[in-house]
Amino acid sequence: MAINPADASAAYRAHATPMPGAGGPGDAAGAEPAAGTFMDMVRGAARATIDANREAEQVAARAIAGRAELTEVVSAMTHAEQTLTTVVRVRDRMISAYQQVMRMPI
Repeated sequence: MAINPADASAAYRAHATPMPGAGGPGDAAGAEPAAGTFMDMVRGAARATIDANREAEQVAARAIAGRAELTEVVSAMTHAEQTLTTVVRVRDRMISAYQQVMRMPI
């Protein structure tokens, strides 16, 4: 049985949990992002990652106790994994950019 990639993508989008401040349906319509420094953005991303991981741990603990569904656990774990993957990719890009700047001749 072949799965249409467009159908799979639509199903994923319908059930994906948006990151806070990503301009998803939960954000205020037409709201401007708060002005801040780069450090504020990095700090916010780190907090979002930590919160997602804590939520995934809590859902897993509830599932072990029999108070959560498997779909909740999978959803929370997937969100935590995606958030962590994004942070790691940004970190890798920042390190790469730093190394390129350090290789530039003066």
